[in-house]
Amino acid sequence: MFTRAIVRPPAPNFSQGLTTAGLGAPDYEQALEQHAKYCAALVECGLKVITLPPDQDYADSTFVEDTAVLTDHFALLMRPGAPTRAGETASMRRALAEFFPSLASIEAPGTVDGGDVCEAGEHFFIGISERTNEAGARQLTALLAPFGYAGVSVDIRSERSLLHLKSGLAYLGDNRLVVTEALAGRAEFGGYEHVLVNDAEAYAANCVRLNDFVLVAAGYPVFIRRLQDLGYRTIELEMSEFQKMDGGLSCLSLRF
Repeated sequence: MFTRAIVRPPAPNFSQGLTTAGLGAPDYEQALEQHAKYCAALVECGLKVITLPPDQDYADSTFVEDTAVLTDHFALLMRPGAPTRAGETASMRRALAEFFPSLASIEAPGTVDGGDVCEAGEHFFIGISERTNEAGARQLTALLAPFGYAGVSVDIRSERSLLHLKSGLAYLGDNRLVVTEALAGRAEFGGYEHVLVNDAEAYAANCVRLNDFVLVAAGYPVFIRRLQDLGYRTIELEMSEFQKMDGGLSCLSLRF
């Protein structure tokens, strides 16, 4: 059960962040509205929302997931791979200290974005991407081992449609993975039941299972119907302004 989530609303300079989407500049007021509805959905799922102030020093800082990996047992600070985001972990360390007195972290030369880390039962899948390097993945695997978790590296550098591993992968519990067509055939995901997302709806793969619900981006009816057919209660959220900045649902919170 998840009980808390940490979020940070986008700052006024949100549109100056990193993006490869090519979908135009986000509307700031609309982004704030979408973020508020996202937070309301977290509350509906039973979570207490801890809201950090917007941080204009870092245009991408609303994507808090990239700064840390959290579980019931530990918190690990990441080291984001984009140089312009490197400073985001300092304020997150202060925010997490209330809940996790002992914080380990990824160190240079390693880099890891939290968006490349997918917890699936006793395994953590770690995407090797433009933001997460092999040295970072090795460090993270070593940090996970004392807690009984296995780190499994998944090289996605040839998958140009994926910024992060979780752009195309999500864990629903019940030994069930959501996967895009680009990832469906990967040997690393053998042993799991796959819920396939077709290429036309690939953005929807970045969904989030939270207690009795699955948060899913609005506008992807085939995938949403598939989730509902499997018995999941879905909450659909408009994500257009965050999609313009390469962001998805999981990016906007740290859940524990």
